[in-house]
Amino acid sequence: MGLKSLHTPSWFYKALMILATAIWGLGTVVIKSTVDEVSPAWIVGFRFLVAGIILGTVVVTKMIKRLDGAHLKGGAVLGLLLFLSYETNTLGLSDTTASNSAFLTTFYVVIIPFLNWVVTRVAPTKFTIIAALLCMIGLGFVAYGGSEGFSLRFGDLVTLLSAFFLSLHVIMTARLSLEHSVTVLTVVQFLVAGLLGIAFGLATEPLPDFASFGADTWISLIYLAVFASCIALLLQNLGVAHTEPAQASLFLSLESVFGVLFAVLILSEMPSVATYIGFAFIFGGIIFSEYIPLRVERKNALRRAQSALREIERSDASMR
Repeated sequence: MGLKSLHTPSWFYKALMILATAIWGLGTVVIKSTVDEVSPAWIVGFRFLVAGIILGTVVVTKMIKRLDGAHLKGGAVLGLLLFLSYETNTLGLSDTTASNSAFLTTFYVVIIPFLNWVVTRVAPTKFTIIAALLCMIGLGFVAYGGSEGFSLRFGDLVTLLSAFFLSLHVIMTARLSLEHSVTVLTVVQFLVAGLLGIAFGLATEPLPDFASFGADTWISLIYLAVFASCIALLLQNLGVAHTEPAQASLFLSLESVFGVLFAVLILSEMPSVATYIGFAFIFGGIIFSEYIPLRVERKNALRRAQSALREIERSDASMR
């Protein structure tokens, strides 16, 4: 019996997305605790090369059947954007807190509609504009949260850049997935991002002393490759496939909440009151951009249905 015949409840798929965000939230803390020992490019290279090999092995039959020039080209584009987004995100963690990184990365939820405007000429809604303003106010509070006064650290700015690259990655994934196998694209982009990370590391960063790595470092790298890449991606895809897009985006944005939670519990980070206020504005903006339009559309659909029903009743009454 398949999942449809078992009538799997919707909360199950939402739970899968929440679990994925928890894995990613912990991943932010893992990177923060590892980036001092392993440079950003090598972390990205190891993470995605291993993830690509694992996922490619699991779906090798589909790879043999579907891999062609179009998938290689599309996967290469996605792999480049994936590398840029995670390289800048990991680099940003070397000069900002895990808490800041977790919330600033979620800016992609608000950036995407504006980038999509450039690509498709479809203007963002008033809800998106209001959400962007809320996020900008939140960013101002985050910048004011430091002891040195109003300022954004280099790591904060680089993290915002990573959110921009991640937004491009999401938009291109949506376009390419219309005519390509998402599974094949995922494997190719993982391998491309991994190879780019290693190449960039060889060109710009010292070679890591792998022999000196302790068990904790290897566990961190394996966690990023296996759990934060392969498993979390699988959970996300299953959840998104069975959930309305707006709701899915809202659940996936919980990554920022888990990121702060794990940063406080594991790294003993203590964000200032102003920073927490900023987080609240950013999260509020995300909710406003995704959840409020969904509620409004449901209410409008209900009104249209009720209006149509009344029209039918009037028509029936006039025919009697």
